Amino acid sequence: MSWYLDNVYELNKESPYTFYVPSSEVLDKLKVGDLVKLIFVTKTEEDDGFSAERMWVEITQINEKKFVGNLDNEPYRLSLKRGDEISFGVENICDTEYEDSTSCDWDFYFDTQVTVSDDVLEKREFNFMLRDSSREEGDSGWSILSGYEDDDYLCDPENFHIISIGVILNMDDSILEFIQEPPLCAYERNDKGEFYKINDYNWDAYLNG
Repeated sequence: MSWYLDNVYELNKESPYTFYVPSSEVLDKLKVGDLVKLIFVTKTEEDDGFSAERMWVEITQINEKKFVGNLDNEPYRLSLKRGDEISFGVENICDTEYEDSTSCDWDFYFDTQVTVSDDVLEKREFNFMLRDSSREEGDSGWSILSGYEDDDYLCDPENFHIISIGVILNMDDSILEFIQEPPLCAYERNDKGEFYKINDYNWDAYLNG
């Protein structure tokens, strides 16, 4: 089964808040003997959807941003075996064994949960955000809507899911300006595509409805 190494910077460009890449601080620490994780991608997707394996490689040579190493995993399906020599670049490294100083940011993107309508996920667009008190650990209290949902849609809990805030930030990260504002607060997108705070939002109707 033929394969290639994925470019993690391209993957991060597509999903900047949900696809982690090691910081330059971590990459600069790498030395011979360290383990790094690479994504081995099949050139043809299998019938059951299999298309890639993430595996560790032990570095044996470093030449600036080019590396050589030995595979440290036993592949699940790929035509490789533990100990095989792998040549790769810094652009192929998706993880290391070092603690990353940026991990707190990534923990926020992955672990902070928001309630979002299916319409947002289908349209990849959101125009209204409301923050209530959190109900459980990890729940940010934010509810996110496309703005096209009608009353019947909003009354059906099956139309909503809880996801990581990183998915929403991939769509529009301008909300980072106010995402830490405490409840109760509500924001709406204006005709210019910018979010503004709704100062006269009817909280009595919302809380008692």
